[in-house]
Amino acid sequence: MKNWLKKSVCMGLCVAIAVSILLGTVFGNPQSIQAMLTDDNYDGNIFALYGGNGSIVPPRISLAQSLQQGRASMLVFYVDDSADCKRFSPILNLAQGFYGKTVSLIAVSVDSLDLQKKKYAPTEEAYYYKGTVPQTVLISGDGKVSFDREGLFGFEELDSAIRDLLDLPAAPPELKFRKTDKVINELNP
Repeated sequence: MKNWLKKSVCMGLCVAIAVSILLGTVFGNPQSIQAMLTDDNYDGNIFALYGGNGSIVPPRISLAQSLQQGRASMLVFYVDDSADCKRFSPILNLAQGFYGKTVSLIAVSVDSLDLQKKKYAPTEEAYYYKGTVPQTVLISGDGKVSFDREGLFGFEELDSAIRDLLDLPAAPPELKFRKTDKVINELNP
């Protein structure tokens, strides 16, 4: 009988340890897996997570290719671990939705640039980078910069700049854009 009792106690202890390990894994420290819009931590692809559109990166076309085709281009310099870039990603999603067929959207990770190089050609993305993220540059099909803005701004301003670049009329007042101060996939309000 003593042998049976020892086995039962040992089995019960093993089950208790296994359950506590499982519960600790499932309900452990949730801070280590939260994505936050307001911090400068790396959360992954900011365009998929906060903009709702992971197809923005990698870019489908380079600046050199876009200029060779005579297409207008929008360069956006970003880093995945910047709160400002996270908040700007839904605006780029809107821009791609409205103008993706006529303007080459080229999202450039600053981490991918060779910033040690002394001189760049106007067909290289790094030629336009000023050292701040996010930075948005609109370039006509013939290579002229029509808009260069650092930091956060709303879609309405970007829309107006793109319309100027493409010689389109101003947006009609009845056109209501989605509010860009609200992200699509915010996990932590």
